[in-house]
Formats: sequence, C-alpha cells, structure tokens
Amino acid sequence: MLLKKIMDKMINSCKKTAELIDKKFLTPLSIKEKVQLYIHKSMCKTCAAYERQSKIIDNAVAKLFHSKPKIDTNLSKERKQNIMDKINKS
Repeated sequence: MLLKKIMDKMINSCKKTAELIDKKFLTPLSIKEKVQLYIHKSMCKTCAAYERQSKIIDNAVAKLFHSKPKIDTNLSKERKQNIMDKINKS
C-alpha cells in the first residue's frame, strides 16, 4: 500500500509530464520533478519524443530571433519623404 502511494506521487500523467518538459527549458527542475520526468519518460515513448521535438523547435525559434534580419531596412531619403507625404495627406 505504501509503495502504491509512492508510485502514484512519482508517476505523472502525460499532460503533467509535458508541463515539466516545457518548464525544464525555462527553469531548473526540482529533484522530485526530475525523478518524475525520468520515470515517466522511461515508460512513455510519446513523452520522450515530445521532449526531443520541443528541444528542436526551441532551438529553431531561438536561432530565428537571434539572427540578423535578411531584409534591408534602410530606406532612401526619397522613400522616407514619400512615406511622410502620404502620412501628412491622411
């Protein structure tokens, strides 16, 4: 009976495990959370795959937002004046 109570506390649902996976990318997990995550992922290949995919997506998004823009954002004086003229007409 005691073992069942301990296991119920340590084995999470997939929803809770997904939350821990997402939390892991933002902040350090507690020892209990790390154990819960490890136990669940060792039994659930879907959650293990979710963690791998989340890591790939997080890395791709980080690269996207930390890269230099590929569009030349410098406008010529003529273009700026043209925009200002259109703004002033409205």
